[in-house]
Amino acid sequence: MRPIARTAVIFAMASASAANAGEYAPLDCSKAQSSTERAICNSYSLGQSEARMATLFSIVTSLVAMGQRGNIQDDQRKWLQSRDACGNNLACLRESYAVRIQQLENVMAGIASRGPY
Repeated sequence: MRPIARTAVIFAMASASAANAGEYAPLDCSKAQSSTERAICNSYSLGQSEARMATLFSIVTSLVAMGQRGNIQDDQRKWLQSRDACGNNLACLRESYAVRIQQLENVMAGIASRGPY
């Protein structure tokens, strides 16, 4: 990708992220109640994964059409259930985040491959 096109994509993603930030916010550790939430909040790397996933989710849902957005949101709800099933098992949580982040990055790659640049 050319530098100018890459800059345009990054700017569009940042703008979209700011406009759509309310759809999924990263975990608020001051309100963590479940063992899963506490495990995420007590692990720097899982906290970083949570922030990355939430950012990707926000960007992706702002860049796709309404039908695909609904599918991604449904997948997010299902993912949250499977993530929460990990409880405080750190290995399970790491794997869960890795899979979800990869799914969202794949959607981003598909968007970028069809971009108008």
